[in-house]
Amino acid sequence: MSVSALGPSSGFSPSTAAPVSRAGEAGLRAGEAQGDVQGKAQGLSEADLRIVEQLKQRDREVRAHEMAHVAAGAGVVTSGASYSYETGPDGRRYAVGGEVGINVSPGRTPEETLSRAEKIRAAALAPADPSGQDRQIAARASRMAAEARVELATRDRDEGASGPAQAYRVAQTGGGPPATGSALDTYA
Repeated sequence: MSVSALGPSSGFSPSTAAPVSRAGEAGLRAGEAQGDVQGKAQGLSEADLRIVEQLKQRDREVRAHEMAHVAAGAGVVTSGASYSYETGPDGRRYAVGGEVGINVSPGRTPEETLSRAEKIRAAALAPADPSGQDRQIAARASRMAAEARVELATRDRDEGASGPAQAYRVAQTGGGPPATGSALDTYA
């Protein structure tokens, strides 16, 4: 379960990654219950039935984890969840790992970069139990945000030097350069 860092890419449609509808979810639950009956009918041992239950639980956790990334990552998610599967003793495939693509490139301006970094961090840390890779992406986003804040502060400071303080200095000197030698009085 992780978020993968991707460069800019086109085309993620939230509709392709939308969770199953309530009706579809109910159908899945009915199928799961039916699968249990089929599992017993197929002659699965108690140990195999326990493995199937564990795989079902893992499948639910993985899917919820990845959907949390997708839900929180509006604007930065580049691809829906992709899963790795394991086939259970009942012959069905269960998701045991997953990944969501997220664009971690900076914005065109420091403000845009700061906004993107906050979205990336939120998407990476959205699941209840973020993975190590999720935490790495969040840390990368935090560094990107810090760099954007430094750039904003530097720009604001530089603009301030040409703003009111500069106007005051010009007014004090009458618009021209200060007179040579007249600006310094020293007394011992």
